[in-house]
Amino acid sequence: MSARVMLVLPTETYRATAFLRAADALALPVVVASNRAPSLAGLMEGRVLTLDLGHPAESAERAAEFAARWPVDAVMGVDEASVVTAAHIADRLGTARRNPVGAVEATRDKRLLRRCLAAAAVSQPRFVELDVNADSATLDEAIRVVGLPCVVKPVDLAASRGVIRADSPAELIAAAQRVAALLRTLCADGSTPPLLVEAYVDGAEVAVEGLLRDGVLDIIAVFDKPDPLTGPFFEETLYVTPSRLEGTTLRAVIDTVRAAAAAVGLRYGPVHAEVRVTGDLPVLIEVAARSIGGLCSQVIRLLCDDAPGAERSLEEVILRQACALPLGRARPVDGASGVLMLPIPHAGVLRAITGVDRASRVAGVTGVTISIPAGESVTPLPEGDRYLGFVFARGSAPVAVEAALREAQSLLQVDIDSPSAGQ
Repeated sequence: MSARVMLVLPTETYRATAFLRAADALALPVVVASNRAPSLAGLMEGRVLTLDLGHPAESAERAAEFAARWPVDAVMGVDEASVVTAAHIADRLGTARRNPVGAVEATRDKRLLRRCLAAAAVSQPRFVELDVNADSATLDEAIRVVGLPCVVKPVDLAASRGVIRADSPAELIAAAQRVAALLRTLCADGSTPPLLVEAYVDGAEVAVEGLLRDGVLDIIAVFDKPDPLTGPFFEETLYVTPSRLEGTTLRAVIDTVRAAAAAVGLRYGPVHAEVRVTGDLPVLIEVAARSIGGLCSQVIRLLCDDAPGAERSLEEVILRQACALPLGRARPVDGASGVLMLPIPHAGVLRAITGVDRASRVAGVTGVTISIPAGESVTPLPEGDRYLGFVFARGSAPVAVEAALREAQSLLQVDIDSPSAGQ
């Protein structure tokens, strides 16, 4: 009988479809564990579990009761919002290939992450923890420790949400107040987590995608981010792989990510890391116990030693590893690929995105997906957490892929009514 896998899927995640398709391709029985039951849940006994993802320990107990009737062999959190709950469930069920709960929690709390990296002497920005109600003297002390420019960020949000650069004491005060206001809107129970103030690290940024097998990290892809991420906000737009970093620098980046995963204590499953390269020295910004976010995984196609010539999605490879299915070393298919994450230029109501057909016909572009329907309110970073859509491309070399994505972006026209329109 095929292994039975529990996918912890927040209802708002981009990642559900890719993982469900991968499970179907592998003929894996799936339990969907989510914070909201589907409309046909009554007809899906043994295949659906409703959980409160905000309470991982309680969710683990519910999952254990469920698994007593319908056994589960593997548990996978598909994105940042679900990995801690998935880790608690896997620990409670005692699944064979799982990460320590504390290790996963450290990837979701930047304070814990920074402490782990510091203890292992992994290169990272200087940092200070900061209460959201910190006074001016405390902010001045933070500047003394980390210097200017600096970056203010929440300890537990992802995708650059709430991350703001400050170049002066006044900007630091304004940034801390803005992030604190965001956190107060998100924390329904009235608690507000602290902030981090980190030294700003100048230089190119890359994303590293890997897969851990018993503590050994295999690198799947390294993405360049060709658009400068200098602030004041840090909205990602272009990802292109393979990286164009020089060989010695690229190896140093990979070594840094491996050291970070070991420092945190991760053992199994996907790893997504962000690294700044200043000069030729890598600085670890973040490491997460999940795969690449949004719809970006569509550009990753892999060949594995156990099945020569057969292309696999990233999600298939992740599920094979989790369920102990045959899986050789994975490597990207030949050529280059990339994705454009279409940013939200300003707040308002999305009226239309035109030019999709023309963008789709650009040589090298393999698909355009608009992910927010017309009529919805949209909010840009640092308060927002969504993109308008994604453009995917493939080519013979990274420079060709980047050019295709930029041309496609130039053909897309975004019409957003500002909040004051019609008033």
